[in-house]
Amino acid sequence: MRVDRGIGGDLTTVGREAAQAEQDGFDGLVTAETSHDPFFPLLLAAEHTQRVELCTGIAVAFARNPFVTAQIGWDLQAFSGGRFLLGLGSQVRAHITRRFSMPWDAPAARMREFILAMRAIWASFEGTAKLDFRGDFYQHTLITPFFNPGPNPHGVPKVFLAAVGERMTEVVGEVCDGMLVHGFTTESYLREITIPAIERGAAAGGRERSAIELSLPAFVVTGPDEATMAANAAGVRSQIAFYGSTPNYRGVLEHHGWGDLQPELNALSKEGKWVEMGNLIDDDMLHTFAVVAEPTEVAAGILGRFGDVVQRVSFYAPYATPAGFWAPIVAELQEG
Repeated sequence: MRVDRGIGGDLTTVGREAAQAEQDGFDGLVTAETSHDPFFPLLLAAEHTQRVELCTGIAVAFARNPFVTAQIGWDLQAFSGGRFLLGLGSQVRAHITRRFSMPWDAPAARMREFILAMRAIWASFEGTAKLDFRGDFYQHTLITPFFNPGPNPHGVPKVFLAAVGERMTEVVGEVCDGMLVHGFTTESYLREITIPAIERGAAAGGRERSAIELSLPAFVVTGPDEATMAANAAGVRSQIAFYGSTPNYRGVLEHHGWGDLQPELNALSKEGKWVEMGNLIDDDMLHTFAVVAEPTEVAAGILGRFGDVVQRVSFYAPYATPAGFWAPIVAELQEG
């Protein structure tokens, strides 16, 4: 299993952070599009590292268009020596329409077409096909030599897609190289809902399920003593509650019979009652969503749940840990 870690968006420190992560033995570095652009940090990370893979986890697809995204992916793939993984996500309607002022309709169908359009653009860069993409959402029919970078010496990037619902997950299986499994998932949901949806998509695209790589940010509650673990558990409970308040993710809760909790969490979120939200995540829910274990048992817990279905993992641990804390866990996962 390959082990990734997130890096921040501070461009003054990200180079050093990336170099340290590579020295610490991580296999990949992941950026998120939250309060900073997800691509700029990876450019600096590429400059300060030699072997780690570099992934956006995620870049918001619908805030951009396929041509702009294809250009960025081409440049990062070339500059990094072929280490770039383009991780995309849809975000939710409110952010697309109100934060980015972009259209939102038929997200799964739009995402499928977005990725196919990018692949058509890359094919035109590679010189293997004329650019003539005509879809329902995107049309790309013009590129002249002045605007064509030409073939990429390292090939085109792999495309990973974040998904929770079954329709978007089917898009992963049909047109993507990998899936960024949402942290708000469980072993049962992954095995009983996610993987069958990937298989349906792969069958529709005439592909094998084994062609799709799965990357999972696993919730982890750990610490050197009971007091620290209790404090860290509170942070994870709050994060689970935050995701559970989102209507788009209700299906995960419903899978476990907790669907009625979603509107309650949503109502509290609108009142800004974040502590109260976390208090609604009981021990059963915490242990279902997170590996709760002493440091020496974390790797075994992750491998026991996901070792046969997930190829990449990172630690979703919203709390501080001392330098070197994760190193032995990383090594055990890589050996496992």
